Amino acid sequence: MSVDLNDYFYFVHVVEKKGYTAAAKALDMPKSRLSRHVAQLEKRLGVRLLQRSSRNVAVTEEGKSFYQHARKLVDHFELAEAAMDNRTGKLSGKVVISCSLGVAQFVLFDIVTDFARQYPKVLIEQRVTNSMVDLISEGVDIAIRGHSGELPDSNLIQRFIANVEWQFYCSPGYLEQLEQLETPYDLAGCRFLKVGRAGAKEAIPLQHKEGLRTHQNTHIALCSEDMSTIRQAAIDGLGVTALPDYVCRAPVEAGQLVRVLPEWVSQYATLSLLMPSRVGVPPHTKAFAGFIRERLAHAVAPETCAKRIS
Repeated sequence: MSVDLNDYFYFVHVVEKKGYTAAAKALDMPKSRLSRHVAQLEKRLGVRLLQRSSRNVAVTEEGKSFYQHARKLVDHFELAEAAMDNRTGKLSGKVVISCSLGVAQFVLFDIVTDFARQYPKVLIEQRVTNSMVDLISEGVDIAIRGHSGELPDSNLIQRFIANVEWQFYCSPGYLEQLEQLETPYDLAGCRFLKVGRAGAKEAIPLQHKEGLRTHQNTHIALCSEDMSTIRQAAIDGLGVTALPDYVCRAPVEAGQLVRVLPEWVSQYATLSLLMPSRVGVPPHTKAFAGFIRERLAHAVAPETCAKRIS
């Protein structure tokens, strides 16, 4: 019986999309065609790879083992095609990148457009969300993640980009209205502009540059998951906020915001680049990832990135 390489390709997509419906949607093809190819593969191998039910698809132990080999095979074929596409030295192909709204708005926008300008044959699909997504099941090639702790162990490739300080800011006019703002305790008399959702806790975390940690209750005046809204509210004099330093760099230089409590930060965070752990990464995806790492490090932490890039 002849081998149909499409069987491997479609099986891999069903596994990674966690079902026929999602895989058919991603590939823009009928579910019946996918099912036929997987059934053909199972018949040729003589084993059950997927257990089907009315609601979902489960991968058998044999299917999990076969998937590891099939994924590598598909990777090699994709790389072979990419090599032909790039034989003239011009990158081509599609790359999907996921990032948060803040990263997209404040540091990644010109990086994406610059790469698109340099490599017009590369189709970039940017997905902007503040939620964590499953890179493999969602078909994401590159993700930019901000995190305050260690990312959970996974099969993803993780690349450090920069450390980020969430510093405290307010407008010069609002600062003049306050009796004083010299210690964390003074936040109790302030209106605070919080990134995120409203919750039962109104205590703001603070960390001194020498390591001391504390919390201070304050009056939460505005909450938003959109950093640009919080930044503009601070510029408009509505209160004090804590934001990543790269978000407020331009308004500070323009005199619209001033940093307050300079000995303190709200948190230290890390910006990382994640990619699915695969044997082969297409040249255009690898080039885009390298482009982002270098340019994003400069955009986020220009004073320290030269020491970090290896």
